[in-house]
Amino acid sequence: MIDLYTWGTPNGRKASVMLEEVELPYNVHLIAIGKGDQHKPEFLAINPNSKIPAIVDPDGPVGGPYTVFESGAILIYLAEKTGSDLLPTDPRARYDTLQWLMFQMGGVGPMFGQAHHFLFRPKEDVPYGKTRYHNETKRLYGVMDTRLGDVAYLAGSNYSIADVATYPWVSRHERHQVDLNAFPNVKRWFDEISSRPAVQKGMSVPPDA
Repeated sequence: MIDLYTWGTPNGRKASVMLEEVELPYNVHLIAIGKGDQHKPEFLAINPNSKIPAIVDPDGPVGGPYTVFESGAILIYLAEKTGSDLLPTDPRARYDTLQWLMFQMGGVGPMFGQAHHFLFRPKEDVPYGKTRYHNETKRLYGVMDTRLGDVAYLAGSNYSIADVATYPWVSRHERHQVDLNAFPNVKRWFDEISSRPAVQKGMSVPPDA
């Protein structure tokens, strides 16, 4: 039984969706980031960077418990642990998947997160930040829309961990002040993934944040 340390954020939901997709049983430990639970010593012992999600696998790769933090690393770990086709073994398909996973990790996550910070109930109005991150968020939606005009999923013809990583961020498009109807290929992709039972269950595991 894997222990999942999480909260209701896009990064947290990547892990719960993935666990549902690969059908591994797990216990949920809620880390209330608004209350500072991520800075408590017991969680820092799991992730010294004080970020969710993190997992502890009692049956690690070399025997005994093994801890994984960073959401992208968790997706790769769980795919490889289970032999899931969400991370292909064919070299080209594998690297296509990893490229689009890194696109999410290095672009979609940080930029959408900043758009959320400046646009959704901000503590202060910062016009420069609002404009900068809203424009970059829309640019990234455009990159995805172009890509998804050529292929069914971000990494190609098959659903993968790149989609698992990106979907929870796109699910907050309203907070980013983005109309998915302006990006019809992204909307098609989003609607299709939204219908997956594992995604529906995984997205409901942590409370919304």
